[in-house]
Amino acid sequence: MSTTLSNINKQFGKFQALQDIDLTINEGEFLAILGPSGCGKTTLLRLLAGFESPTNGTIEIDQKEVANARKVTPPEQRNVSMVFQSFALWPHLNVREHIQFAMDHHRFVDLSWKEKGKIAERIEDVLHTVGLGDFEKRMPGELSGGQKQRVSLARAIAPEPKLLLMDEPLSNLDAELRMEMRHEIQKLHRLTKASILYVTHDQGEALAMADRIVVMNGGEIEQIGTPEEIYYHPVTPFVATFVGKANLFKGTWDECLFQHQGTGVTWEDYGISQQLKEKNLFPIRPEQIHLSKPVPSENQILGKVITRQFQGKEYHYSIEIDGTVIVAHLPLQEKFEIGETIAITPQFQTAKQAEMIL
Repeated sequence: MSTTLSNINKQFGKFQALQDIDLTINEGEFLAILGPSGCGKTTLLRLLAGFESPTNGTIEIDQKEVANARKVTPPEQRNVSMVFQSFALWPHLNVREHIQFAMDHHRFVDLSWKEKGKIAERIEDVLHTVGLGDFEKRMPGELSGGQKQRVSLARAIAPEPKLLLMDEPLSNLDAELRMEMRHEIQKLHRLTKASILYVTHDQGEALAMADRIVVMNGGEIEQIGTPEEIYYHPVTPFVATFVGKANLFKGTWDECLFQHQGTGVTWEDYGISQQLKEKNLFPIRPEQIHLSKPVPSENQILGKVITRQFQGKEYHYSIEIDGTVIVAHLPLQEKFEIGETIAITPQFQTAKQAEMIL
């Protein structure tokens, strides 16, 4: 089953929340929608769930049109489930009853389960899958944050929906729990084989979990690609700075050679997009920057260390270059002092090396 959005636009009054969205979610795919707050990712999810209607465009689920500007199929008539950011648990139902409720009221539950009396067996399987077998009688108020999110996941996957929508499901958990739940969600994806649309503003989540990533900004799609494509080959300045936190150096491009602004320093192309070249920008991620003592005889880009932060396995530096601040991540053995003048050299991959990664 695939899900297709064609020329989707959504307006709230005069505000354009989504503009010209064309997107296909493939069967069994884990697709992450990544972007900052207000970029339209949750609006997109609500359109797929049936909570909102598009101003223009169409949505098809399993080759059946479920939404256009004139008619919208309600949520209960779509074979979808949703995991909310706020868990959305009922305080008067225990863990097992939450899953039972989903099985009793989801329109697309396999009828053979009911005919063969296998609903209880399915609930047991789901409890075991999410690691809540010993907590089935617990009430929501007796659960930790991670356990509550597991209940939310269990309730969503129990009816075996074809499309599972997740709206920043880990944002209310602490860092350690988020890492644990990432693995749990990936495991659930492998077991259920459902198509997953995962909305997040956390680039680490998207890069770690998704088959493909959709990067959104201002209601539009900036880029769609695999995590490797998005990270190593951003096509717009926004994608370059939002994913991987690249520094954008200004200068001029002459075919495959970039000359840094105000210097004679030149760098070679390593697979940089045409859109970035047209804007005369050269993206370099913090881990691609090498710092060293200046060598007077060489034509170098010089900067001054503004801050240094210890991060366990590396130092994070901020460096000022002619009024512009860049960020560099260096191993612990490469230590520079605040106020020190240093030379900046990129250590980026060639286009051939980048192609080998992809």
